[in-house]
Amino acid sequence: MRIPANTPSWVFELALVGTTVAYGGSYVVLKEAMLAVSPAWLLAIRFAIASVVMALVFGRRIASCLGRSHMLAGAVIGLPLAVGFLVQNVGLTMTTPGRSAFLTATYCVMVPFLAWSVEHRRPRLGNVAAALMCLAGVALLSLKGEDGALGLGLGDALTLLSALMFALNMVAVARLGAAHDAVTITFVTFVLSAVVCLAWAFASEPMPQAEAFTPDFWWQMAYVVLLSTVLGVLVQNVAQKRVPSAQVALLLSFESVFAAVFSVAFAGEKITAALLGGFVLIFASVLVSQFAPIIGAWLGARSPLARD
Repeated sequence: MRIPANTPSWVFELALVGTTVAYGGSYVVLKEAMLAVSPAWLLAIRFAIASVVMALVFGRRIASCLGRSHMLAGAVIGLPLAVGFLVQNVGLTMTTPGRSAFLTATYCVMVPFLAWSVEHRRPRLGNVAAALMCLAGVALLSLKGEDGALGLGLGDALTLLSALMFALNMVAVARLGAAHDAVTITFVTFVLSAVVCLAWAFASEPMPQAEAFTPDFWWQMAYVVLLSTVLGVLVQNVAQKRVPSAQVALLLSFESVFAAVFSVAFAGEKITAALLGGFVLIFASVLVSQFAPIIGAWLGARSPLARD
């Protein structure tokens, strides 16, 4: 089905917001699903099913594009994504969905600095300010207990590592994505992720028992696979052709807000002053990171010096 060329941009923006709601809810759903199946096995199942869905829906397109170049690009893009999801899911078993989502959102702040090492584009002042705000937010999130002792839990540290992996994935997509078919790259990424997670599952986790695969588990997997994996990626790919990248990144960062709301509503997460302050600082750092270049360019264009 073709999308009409005159479709207003707000339709795509609304679709992105809907995607962030699904992403936010996935943290709570995944934490519940991992009570039945361990993280690596769950991810292997998730990406294997997603690969099958992609093959069924886009089989002809994938077959016509799949080649050495797409496989290599998909591997470079997919490996950090697979490791990121794996580390994030392990970390999620040791922290709350809200903390996991906000710590994951720090990848938006990391991207400009990683791009500097690859593309030799120096980060802007706004990127530095966003990084400092993000560090302050992480410091507030790391306050433990009533005495305010400082310290990140292992789950939080693993989540930050996953954010680094997701940032590496975004840099790889920026370098390689434009020259390749997005659907085929996505398929290769899903297959590679399934293989990596399956290998880790066999090496480090016991095989799940048959009684773990209850109807509730498969409903949870249906949500994660269809909404926050296959559909989420496709919505992003389509929307990025009609909505500026900075605005896409901003809208997607709202997944951390929805995750916190779902975590409080359904997972019993308690909101303290330090936790709320950390959430606000990390989310503000994402806004600064995304909007500082736009605001700077706008102010420069309106400056009298720019018109002389």
